[in-house]
Amino acid sequence: MSSAFRNALKGIAIAAALVPAVAMAQDSKNQGYLTDSSGNVVMSAGAGVCVRTSDWTPARAASAAACTQCTPDLCAKPAVAKPAPKPAKPEAKPKPEAKPEAKPKPVRQNVELKIELQGIEFNKTELTADNKKELDAFLAKQVKPLNSIGAVIITGHTDRIGSEKYNKKLSEKRALNAKDYIVGKGIDQKLIFWEGKASKQPIPVTKFCENKMKRKALIECLAPNRRVTVEVVGTKMVAPKPKPETKPEAKPAAKPAAKR
Repeated sequence: MSSAFRNALKGIAIAAALVPAVAMAQDSKNQGYLTDSSGNVVMSAGAGVCVRTSDWTPARAASAAACTQCTPDLCAKPAVAKPAPKPAKPEAKPKPEAKPEAKPKPVRQNVELKIELQGIEFNKTELTADNKKELDAFLAKQVKPLNSIGAVIITGHTDRIGSEKYNKKLSEKRALNAKDYIVGKGIDQKLIFWEGKASKQPIPVTKFCENKMKRKALIECLAPNRRVTVEVVGTKMVAPKPKPETKPEAKPAAKPAAKR
């Protein structure tokens, strides 16, 4: 064999040996594996596994294009896309607070007040200390709270002892004396009307006072008649009475079925 022919064979052998390496170098997608000229990984004929090169590493194998073919266990798992967060529910609007029921407005009501100031001393016109206490309490607790005063009527009275003419004047003086006291408590005198009734309107209980009684005992028995009556007419704002709740009508009981 000539030397020229040997040199040609050597060149062919060297070229054949270099082809895989060149192919491998050209395929950057499968670094670490032996590839052919088309870039496909070379499989061993007997074992049917990918042929690795000397620079094969697990990291390269995991990133190689033929990873799923050659080393599926080393392939990087695709990132699992997280589900998009659910849109937040809109905050429930707070329910408007129930408005309190409107309180019924007070209404104007006519009022009639009355007090009997009894026990005025015999043949006297001035109110007693007890009479004044009673009248003060009456004015403060009942008259002053009124919304308006229409009239104050004062009536003087006497017992039946003495003449009618004398008792008439005496009863009028008692009424006038009470009028002056009430005006002094702040009541407008233009609203006050007065009169004297003498003994024409006795207290019923004094009917048992007999004239045959001793004078001192009779005077004491008739003491309730010696009095001044004070009546006040006015108006007052009061709350209306609540309406009664309407009860549901009771259904009539079902008649028992007739026996056959």
